[in-house]
Amino acid sequence: MRPDILNPLFAEVRAMKGVGPGLAKPLERLALVRIKDVLYHFPASWTYRKAVQRLDVADVGCNIILAVTVMDHRSSGSARAPLRIYAADAEGNYITLTFFGRNGGWARKQLPVGEARIISGKLDRYGDELQMVHPDHIVAVGEAGAPGLAEPVYPLSEGLTNRRMGQLASAALEHLPDLPEWIEPSLLTARNWAGWNAALHQVHHKDDAANRDRLAYDELFSNQLAMRLVRAAMDQRKAVPISGTGALVDRLQLPFALTGAQQRVIAEIEGDIAQSRPMLRLLQGDVGAGKTMVALRALLRAVEAGMQGAMLAPTEILARQHFAGLQKLLAGLPVNIAILTGREKGKLREATLMGLADGSIHILVGTHAIFQEAVTYKALALAVIDEQHRFGVSQRLMLSRKGRGVPHLLVMTATPIPRSLALAAYGEMDSSQIDELPPGRTPVETRVISQERLPEIVDGVARHLSAGKQAFWVCPLVEESENSDLAAAEQRAEMLRLRFGEQVAVVHGRMKGAEKDAVMERFIRGETRLLVATTVIEVGVDVPNASLMIVEAADRFGLAQLHQLRGRVGRGAEKSVCLLIRSAQIGETARARLALMRETNDGFRIAEEDLKLRGAGELLGTRQSGDSPFRVATPEQVRALISVAADDARLLLDRDGGLAGPRGEAARLCLYLFERDAGIATLRGG
Repeated sequence: MRPDILNPLFAEVRAMKGVGPGLAKPLERLALVRIKDVLYHFPASWTYRKAVQRLDVADVGCNIILAVTVMDHRSSGSARAPLRIYAADAEGNYITLTFFGRNGGWARKQLPVGEARIISGKLDRYGDELQMVHPDHIVAVGEAGAPGLAEPVYPLSEGLTNRRMGQLASAALEHLPDLPEWIEPSLLTARNWAGWNAALHQVHHKDDAANRDRLAYDELFSNQLAMRLVRAAMDQRKAVPISGTGALVDRLQLPFALTGAQQRVIAEIEGDIAQSRPMLRLLQGDVGAGKTMVALRALLRAVEAGMQGAMLAPTEILARQHFAGLQKLLAGLPVNIAILTGREKGKLREATLMGLADGSIHILVGTHAIFQEAVTYKALALAVIDEQHRFGVSQRLMLSRKGRGVPHLLVMTATPIPRSLALAAYGEMDSSQIDELPPGRTPVETRVISQERLPEIVDGVARHLSAGKQAFWVCPLVEESENSDLAAAEQRAEMLRLRFGEQVAVVHGRMKGAEKDAVMERFIRGETRLLVATTVIEVGVDVPNASLMIVEAADRFGLAQLHQLRGRVGRGAEKSVCLLIRSAQIGETARARLALMRETNDGFRIAEEDLKLRGAGELLGTRQSGDSPFRVATPEQVRALISVAADDARLLLDRDGGLAGPRGEAARLCLYLFERDAGIATLRGG
């Protein structure tokens, strides 16, 4: 149960004065639903102004604050023409205040002729005149609300102004309780950090990196503390050591020889699972590196020891693909493998549950359904989680309660996204890397091409299909809405059908499982040749004959997604190409992402760049990028801060009396404040 002292921070934003349904909507779009969300919605940048008494051409290009007297209003009468308001400073120097669009009526009211006003904005030159376009502040002399020399600039959404956001932040600060300090006192002194309450006040009113560092540290400290609690709790519960006989592994007929990297990683995993300390290992390997083969060897070791294994996939498509692939590899071996997803119903589901409970099913493949409460295992000893960035620590903990002891956990990722890197380097996981691709793999050639050349791209697809090959066409992320992405996919498919007819198929996340599988099966068999899709195909889909990937509006995708999508091709002997279609106008960050994709196929390098561009995300949650406290920090600064937080968490648990010691109660508040559910569940013995 959350401590009462934190309740004011968890109240809904509507509890603040002046926040009604109209304002709540834009706040919700920014995920600001509770008062603490507003407190941690930090300024993205700051506007600095220069206070001047008189206009001076030397200030052109600067943001200035100036007192003026309004002299005249002029407009051409055309609805499209701007309104120009002429004003003068104390010495009679003129400035033109220009308003475009529908702001004319408002501007006339704010700037009546003959009245004195304080204005602020960027001073520009227009011909021989000095002008200010859309002043950002207009205040009557002597009234409250005059612009300051430094003003925070917040991330906003439609319907929310920067001034209103600043007012909301100030209102939220009034709800701050006086919390005890959880940071080790000597660390506060050494870093010259303010207390938590003071730092939150200052970060909204002062551009100071020290306050950001302190508040970033709080989040990292809660991460480190929660993960240490989780690991300590798991270590207290013993795992069943797995010592396979080799009876199954030696009979496994693989289509190719294992690489040296695979053999090294297999040895690391087999060494872990032979211990009574539960394995928690992150397996990183690029697309096509052979992670599934490594996982299968570990699962067979469990079966050899008379135990059970489970493989968890993030999507039903990937789960069914894993199931089909493992069935082929296990053909002829006395291993009973089953699948369990949300689609398995009735007698089939009951039979699977019975087989797990009595031990007749040796390996289970499925989605998150495999760790639901109704699913019980006779002797689960090893769980493999594919594409681990889709699952948080809390979900892994749920799975860890399914065995006799704690099951050994192997979590895998093809693209070590920023959170995975942070977990591997500083979290509760050990790490292995398959840094070698099987021989004969041809790197995918990546090209970036403008949306304006779409007709040429379609002609290229025609040549590709006429050569008997297949292709993916991934539609853009219109917005965070399945409906919008679906509409984009269907619209593009309709256009492509005008050229290619029934060769075009569509797959998206809103299709029913059976329908989706049927579309994929037809594509895998080559009955359709061009698959138009949303990002439902991002992970795991394996069609060796597909050697062309087209990603439309690729500048809207993150690096990890682009790398995963590119990994859907290049899986056969044929040379493969990935076309990244960019919008006509793109920003510098998007341009850098696309340039990197064109430059390298190395997922590990891409992950490092992703960390620099996107931030580390949540270590114990599911948000995989973006972290307000780190908005202006470099990866090196983040890593250094994580290292300090790790030492402080260790100090608290090992020397300062743990959670029952002097800092313990404050540390508990920190866990609750940042909603570290895994650590809190551990505290409760959950």
